[in-house]
Amino acid sequence: MTPRAARTAIAGIRGQALSVRLTAPPVEGAANRELVIVLARALAVRPAAVTIAAGRHGRHKQVRIDGLDPESVRARLGAALCVDSPTRHD
Repeated sequence: MTPRAARTAIAGIRGQALSVRLTAPPVEGAANRELVIVLARALAVRPAAVTIAAGRHGRHKQVRIDGLDPESVRARLGAALCVDSPTRHD
């Protein structure tokens, strides 16, 4: 998670982690709330289904998504990454 970014977006995958950029500052839980909303939208679930299981006060977090199995989460995030990623013309 990268707070205070220029725009909110799912930036990609780095190693085993999802990289998310947030415009909210890491003050009084604002970035955590924005992270929950971003993930809920990307996964097409209610924000209440997304909880921060570990790392509430750090940049590296573990989240739990109620109602989805890990394969469904990967598939939905993969679709979100395809939409959010800019097209490269090399």
